[in-house]
Amino acid sequence: MMLDWATLVGFAGTACIIAAYAYLTVQDQPNPYILHLTNLVGAALLTISLLVHLNLASLILEGFWAAIAVYGLVKAARARREGSSL
Repeated sequence: MMLDWATLVGFAGTACIIAAYAYLTVQDQPNPYILHLTNLVGAALLTISLLVHLNLASLILEGFWAAIAVYGLVKAARARREGSSL
C-alpha cells in the first residue's frame, strides 16, 4: 500500500478525531470549541481523503460527524452569547 497525499491527509483527520475524543475523556470540563473544531477539522480531512479513495459508508459517516460538530459549535456560541454554561 502506498502512502499518497490523500492517505496522509486521512491519517491527519483520524489523529484529530482521536485527539478530540481523548481530550473529551481526559478533561473534566472540556472546552466545546476545542472539542468540536477538532472534530470538524478531522471530518473535513477524512472527507478529502475519502473523495480520492472512495468509501461511501465512511464518507456518509464523516458527513454526519461534521454536521454534529457544526451543531456543537453553534450550540456553544449560543450558550456563550446568552451567558450560560454548557
